[in-house]
Amino acid sequence: MALRTLGTAANNTLSAFVVNTNDTIPADVATFNVAIKDDQINGNPIFNGPAYVLSGLLYVPNRGWLKALPGDYVAFDPATGWPILLSARAAAGASWVHVP
Repeated sequence: MALRTLGTAANNTLSAFVVNTNDTIPADVATFNVAIKDDQINGNPIFNGPAYVLSGLLYVPNRGWLKALPGDYVAFDPATGWPILLSARAAAGASWVHVP
């Protein structure tokens, strides 16, 4: 078995916020929460419930909860509504381009 490569087609296609920085802005959290979709239901409806809560918990529909730490990036793919958690250390690497 070999690992596959994964990357972004462009460096500006994900919408994100930084945990303990931008997640204190209720409008940003609300925008994120209404963008998350359920990938297991036909038509991919918006997930029914908050996908992110200010305690740093991210819910991935049909998969469960993840704990986001300060400095982590929480993003979503606008085309599919899928949530993405990127650690602060990974975000600081050369592979990712973002506006702090």
